Amino acid sequence: MSAFKKRSFQKRSRFYSRPKVCQFCTDKNVDLDYKNTDLLRRLITEEGKIRPRRQTGTCARHQRSVAKEIKRARHIALLPYTGEYWEAGR
Repeated sequence: MSAFKKRSFQKRSRFYSRPKVCQFCTDKNVDLDYKNTDLLRRLITEEGKIRPRRQTGTCARHQRSVAKEIKRARHIALLPYTGEYWEAGR
Protein backbone atom coordinates (compact mmCIF):
# COMPACT_ATOMS: atom_id res chain seq x y z
CA MET A 1 0.00 0.00 0.00
CA SER A 2 2.83 2.41 0.75
CA ALA A 3 4.34 1.76 -2.69
CA PHE A 4 1.07 2.90 -4.28
CA LYS A 5 1.15 6.17 -2.36
CA LYS A 6 4.71 6.86 -3.50
CA ARG A 7 3.75 6.42 -7.14
CA SER A 8 0.85 8.81 -6.89
CA PHE A 9 3.15 11.64 -5.84
CA GLN A 10 5.57 11.25 -8.75
CA LYS A 11 6.03 14.29 -10.94
CA ARG A 12 4.06 14.37 -14.12
CA SER A 13 5.49 15.88 -17.23
CA ARG A 14 3.86 19.22 -17.96
CA PHE A 15 4.98 19.51 -21.53
CA TYR A 16 4.26 17.22 -24.43
CA SER A 17 7.20 17.15 -26.78
CA ARG A 18 6.07 16.83 -30.34
CA PRO A 19 8.23 14.69 -32.61
CA LYS A 20 10.71 16.75 -34.55
CA VAL A 21 10.94 16.18 -38.27
CA CYS A 22 14.06 16.82 -40.31
CA GLN A 23 13.59 20.07 -42.20
CA PHE A 24 15.90 18.90 -44.97
CA CYS A 25 14.00 15.63 -45.52
CA THR A 26 10.60 17.32 -45.65
CA ASP A 27 11.60 20.20 -47.93
CA LYS A 28 13.80 18.99 -50.79
CA ASN A 29 14.24 22.54 -52.10
CA VAL A 30 16.38 23.64 -49.14
CA ASP A 31 19.95 23.79 -50.36
CA LEU A 32 22.43 22.80 -47.67
CA ASP A 33 25.57 24.64 -48.72
CA TYR A 34 28.44 26.34 -46.91
CA LYS A 35 27.61 29.60 -48.69
CA ASN A 36 24.11 29.68 -47.17
CA THR A 37 25.19 31.34 -43.93
CA ASP A 38 21.69 32.43 -42.90
CA LEU A 39 20.61 28.80 -42.67
CA LEU A 40 23.81 27.68 -40.97
CA ARG A 41 23.60 30.41 -38.31
CA ARG A 42 20.30 28.97 -37.13
CA LEU A 43 22.07 25.64 -36.59
CA ILE A 44 24.83 26.95 -34.30
CA THR A 45 24.58 28.39 -30.80
CA GLU A 46 25.51 31.89 -29.65
CA GLU A 47 28.84 30.49 -28.52
CA GLY A 48 29.50 29.15 -32.01
CA LYS A 49 28.93 25.48 -31.22
CA ILE A 50 27.03 23.21 -33.59
CA ARG A 51 23.57 22.46 -32.20
CA PRO A 52 22.86 18.77 -31.54
CA ARG A 53 20.21 16.72 -33.32
CA ARG A 54 17.86 16.77 -30.36
CA GLN A 55 17.65 20.57 -30.60
CA THR A 56 17.50 21.02 -34.36
CA GLY A 57 15.43 17.95 -35.19
CA THR A 58 17.57 16.91 -38.14
CA CYS A 59 18.11 13.28 -39.05
CA ALA A 60 21.54 11.66 -38.65
CA ARG A 61 22.34 11.88 -42.34
CA HIS A 62 21.64 15.58 -42.60
CA GLN A 63 23.26 16.35 -39.25
CA ARG A 64 26.54 14.98 -40.60
CA SER A 65 26.27 17.15 -43.68
CA VAL A 66 25.28 20.20 -41.58
CA ALA A 67 28.40 19.74 -39.46
CA LYS A 68 30.56 19.38 -42.56
CA GLU A 69 29.13 22.54 -44.16
CA ILE A 70 29.51 24.55 -40.94
CA LYS A 71 33.14 23.49 -40.71
CA ARG A 72 33.71 24.48 -44.33
CA ALA A 73 32.12 27.90 -43.74
CA ARG A 74 34.28 28.41 -40.65
CA HIS A 75 37.42 27.49 -42.55
CA ILE A 76 36.90 30.21 -45.16
CA ALA A 77 35.71 32.72 -42.51
CA LEU A 78 32.03 32.88 -43.45
CA LEU A 79 31.11 31.77 -39.92
CA PRO A 80 33.00 32.45 -36.68
CA TYR A 81 34.62 29.70 -34.65
CA THR A 82 33.52 31.40 -31.42
CA GLY A 83 30.56 33.51 -30.39
CA GLU A 84 32.55 36.74 -30.24
CA TYR A 85 31.23 37.62 -33.69
CA TRP A 86 27.71 38.17 -32.34
CA GLU A 87 28.92 39.89 -29.20
CA ALA A 88 30.69 42.52 -31.30
CA GLY A 89 27.35 43.34 -32.96
CA ARG A 90 28.34 42.58 -36.54
